[in-house]
Formats: sequence, C-alpha cells, structure tokens
Amino acid sequence: MPPPAPIAPRVLAAVRSAALDALAVLVPVTCVGCAAADRAVCGDCRLALLVTPRLVERPVLGAAWAGLEYSGRVANAIGAFKDGGRTDAAGALAGALGTAMAAALVGVPRGSVEVCTVPSTADAMRERGYAPVELLLARRGIRSSRVLRLARARSDQAGLGADGRRANAAGTLRARETLAGRRFLLVDDVLTTGSTLVEARRALAAAGGSVAAIAVLAETPLRRSVGAANARDGLRDIAAQGGYGGRTGVVDPPFSPG
Repeated sequence: MPPPAPIAPRVLAAVRSAALDALAVLVPVTCVGCAAADRAVCGDCRLALLVTPRLVERPVLGAAWAGLEYSGRVANAIGAFKDGGRTDAAGALAGALGTAMAAALVGVPRGSVEVCTVPSTADAMRERGYAPVELLLARRGIRSSRVLRLARARSDQAGLGADGRRANAAGTLRARETLAGRRFLLVDDVLTTGSTLVEARRALAAAGGSVAAIAVLAETPLRRSVGAANARDGLRDIAAQGGYGGRTGVVDPPFSPG
C-alpha cells in the first residue's frame, strides 16, 4: 500500500486558521501587539516579530546580541507578555530570543556554555506567577543554570538614567556557589542601558565564572535627555507601552535557535 500523500502546507495553514477562528468564538482574544480581535498574535504582528539579530553596544556593558527592537508592536507584545499575563505570546517571542542566542554564540570557542538569567524579584514573581525569560527558554527546550540570587532588593528601573540604573542595580546579585572555570551565555529580556546585565556579569566574575556572550530578546532605542550635562547620564529608555520591569543550563556552540 503506497504511503499517504503529504498534506500541502496551504491546506495545513487553512485548517489551522479555521481552528483558531473556532477557538476565538469560544474564548475571545485580542492580539498582544495591536489589539486586533481573534488572534493572540495577528499576521501583521507576527511579521513585526520576524528577527534580524543585531549587535548592539552599551557603555560599560559592551556588546550584546538583540533579536528585536523594543518599540511599536514589539513593545506592546513584550509588555503584554511580561506584565499583562499574556503567556500566549510566548511562542512568537521565544523564537526571537532563540535567534539572538544563536547569533551571540557564533564564534564562541567550542565547549559547554551555560545559560544564565537574571532572577526575578519576589514581588514580580507574585504579581506575574512566572519568570518571563525562563518561560521563553522553556519554549526552546532550555532551562537556565540558576546560579544567581538576589542579594538585596532593587526598584523598578523604568525612567531612570544610566547613573540611576547603575546605582539601583549595583550589589543586587550574588552567585549561589563557586563558579570557577564555568562559562555563561547571559540572557535577559529587554536591554536598555545594560546596568542589570553589568551587575549579573560582575556577580558571575566575583564567583570565578566568565561571560562568553550576551543575548537579549529586545533592545530599547536610546535617546539623550535634552540639556544633559553628562552624555552617559543622558541615556534614557524611550517610554514604551510595555514597561520594563532539554539540558539544564547548557548549550554547545554552534547553538541552533530551533
């Protein structure tokens, strides 16, 4: 008996669309990026989330790879996912983070590289019920190495300038154990001035670890405050809609985002 003929992609797409239409009748939903009805992420917003990873630079932090620019529909989607409970956007966002991680690891010498994330505060976990970056990683079949912990409370960084963010982040993280000889891919959701990632890198180095590369879901376009006396201090995040707020921990370069 001959094997069944493969189902054409357009037929599968039509079936999927019909299923989503039926689900939307039972459970009404709006798009996380533009609030259009009937889709968690509409077609136009999926196009906005298509990734061209970019190498970005921040003073003190240095280079990092970002999957997306945090503005417009992307900012809406990330904000809804992080602070609006819209975990149905995780699938679309996880691909962007995975692509940034893959780009960050290009050229990194072979050998085990562990994924390290910045731990959420207790308040954030209570309010959200989940850790956004960990959820995105789980969608890619990756669990981070939970090697960092909070050493003191930190405030919301939104609206702070570069110096304010550094002061707010300084001393907030500490390693749970000795990390001698271990290498890490440092991963976060939104990169603004980079102060949180600088603090994470400091905490890893203080315990003997090293950061092989840095990857983020999105980077915030920066503007300079008018009349700022110090250009570095004038770096602020553009006000955005969302606000800021497998194998355990190990990837092997070259890493595939899928």
